[in-house]
Amino acid sequence: MTGPRVIEGEAGARGRRVAIVAARFNDFIVASLVKGATAAWTAHGGADDDLAVIRVPGAFELPLAASKLAASGRYDAVVALGCVIRGDTPHFEYVAGECARGLQQASLETGVPVAFGVLTVETVDQALERAATNAGNKGGEAMETALEMASLLKRL
Repeated sequence: MTGPRVIEGEAGARGRRVAIVAARFNDFIVASLVKGATAAWTAHGGADDDLAVIRVPGAFELPLAASKLAASGRYDAVVALGCVIRGDTPHFEYVAGECARGLQQASLETGVPVAFGVLTVETVDQALERAATNAGNKGGEAMETALEMASLLKRL
């Protein structure tokens, strides 16, 4: 017996078109996520002309823009980047939860992968650690996820 057939995607960017939608709120963190995502794009063979970066006010606005980009038919995947830091009010739960729900909905409704690269953290230090420019940058990880899912969906 040989076992089941395994189908997986790969993180190649060559020949793909991807949109990054990034929040401006907490830009001191999000800028590093964008840098990590664009570095991963280049490292995986992506061309500058095939990558678009769209900026929105904050994490709450990411789902609408991601949905519009995914539905446009111009992109193989969308990478959503933002940072929500817990404060002293329930604002964190509303923004983080609705952002995650909306991004998942955009992906499910369009069939286009929308990678979740939104940091939801307790402190600024946690955010800085996850947006580090060395290994572990969550923007780069989100780009790799988007590329792998775009590849996988072509194979299904």
